[in-house]
Amino acid sequence: MQNLIEKNTPAWKFQTWASFILSFGLTLVGIFMLTGEFWIKGYLIMGVIFTVGSCFSLAKTVRDDHEVEKLSNRVYNAKAEKVLKDFEE
Repeated sequence: MQNLIEKNTPAWKFQTWASFILSFGLTLVGIFMLTGEFWIKGYLIMGVIFTVGSCFSLAKTVRDDHEVEKLSNRVYNAKAEKVLKDFEE
């Protein structure tokens, strides 16, 4: 049977983590460098943190839906092959 597990390369993992850390860190630095009251900066930081959390949740949901679809397609194809095999006999 064909191996259906697709793994990410270490270079891709490094690039995604580096870009995430860099963008998140620079956004926080930018908020701290703004002129304004502390409560405004706190509100912006809270918004960034909730946005990042929502992005992780959305990405996981989309990935999980895709995995379920792949699995259900494999099950459907296996059933169809069994029916065709039984029909040919």
